[in-house]
Amino acid sequence: MSRAMFEYTKTVLSKVSFDTALFCREVQKAIQRLLPYEIEELKIFIKSLILQNPELNQCLIYLKP
Repeated sequence: MSRAMFEYTKTVLSKVSFDTALFCREVQKAIQRLLPYEIEELKIFIKSLILQNPELNQCLIYLKP
């Protein structure tokens, strides 16, 4: 079940990557829903999105190092 949530989160983030505020809100929701190891995978996914949309860089503050 949890893996499905991770895949769903990736889909949502891809679709809202045009709007920085909405993207940041969805990142916050994802952090609350996902398991710790999935959050690590999410960081990698988000960094790949940032390469395509540099303005999303400000959302990294919600992801702990």
